Amino acid sequence: MADWQMRTKRPLRGPVREEAGPTLKNYITPAGLQRLKDEHRFLLTRERPAVVEVVAWAGQIDSRIRFLTKRIDAVVVVDPTAPRSGSAATRVFFGATVTYKDAAGLEHVVSIVGIDEVDLDRGDRVDLRAPAKTERLEIIDVEYAPIPMDPFREPLGAQSTPKVERS
Repeated sequence: MADWQMRTKRPLRGPVREEAGPTLKNYITPAGLQRLKDEHRFLLTRERPAVVEVVAWAGQIDSRIRFLTKRIDAVVVVDPTAPRSGSAATRVFFGATVTYKDAAGLEHVVSIVGIDEVDLDRGDRVDLRAPAKTERLEIIDVEYAPIPMDPFREPLGAQSTPKVERS
């Protein structure tokens, strides 16, 4: 008889619970009891909170790994150094570095990059509000060249060491 046939013929039984027996006595000396209490207090007040903190960090790291994996899986790489012919070489598309003058005559240089590449500390922010106000910008130069990007650096205090693969 097949396994599935046996399950349909008789219901699965739950675990058999034994009746509670007498509470076991744990004979111990006063010093032994104190040692157990000290270990119990240590685990509750120091070790467990430290492990909970590490587990919370691991959860945050796992969340960041999932986020980065999704971002990497969805990438479409646009190489700004790829040759462009005709008007495409002078028009502004993703990957372009644009030099322009604003209405006050101040010159600015911006690179058109994705959200994961924006460096707010470098001032890559351009606020253009339309249709309430139209500001005339004079484009001086459009260049398609490598866009400088600071490499990833491990944060200060990183605790991990690189895994060494053994053959």
